[in-house]
Amino acid sequence: MSLELRPALSHPELLAKPVAVALAEWATGSRDAGQVEVAEIDPELADTAAFCRHYEIPLEKSANCVIVAGKRRGDTIFAACLVTAVTRADVNGLVRNRLGARKASFAPVEETLAATGMEYGGITPIGLPPTWPVLIDSAVVQQPYVIIGSGIRGSKLLVPGPLLARLPAAEVVDGLGIPASTV
Repeated sequence: MSLELRPALSHPELLAKPVAVALAEWATGSRDAGQVEVAEIDPELADTAAFCRHYEIPLEKSANCVIVAGKRRGDTIFAACLVTAVTRADVNGLVRNRLGARKASFAPVEETLAATGMEYGGITPIGLPPTWPVLIDSAVVQQPYVIIGSGIRGSKLLVPGPLLARLPAAEVVDGLGIPASTV
């Protein structure tokens, strides 16, 4: 790995504001947030494949957070899905059923960015609106660490996999990530 890691709590300038606030709040209740590290990266390399190739990170050690919008009785329900980079979220099956939605799809980008205060390509499960469920594939939690977004394109977070299960609104879900070839 060729990332220069630093304690995330000490470098809020490398985080989207909601992420910095969430980590600070998390730190007041436990020592968990102190295990999160941040690395500055080239924002042009924020997309997963380019990032992993350039910074020598195995794809299975990188996790992607996607925001899903589900429709239920005329209402829209948002949820975050965190899956390893070698899989895709089972949006039309498992996620739709979990949300009790008639229909589910990736949330519109502009709506996601406005609701999260994060940048496209940097969305992370840390610091999301508190009413949003955070569905995490069990394969992510089983990793000793994963690299995830920081809320901005110019950095990434390194987080112990098991720690993600302790995020507010987190739910570990077996089979959330399905092989990319079956999507």
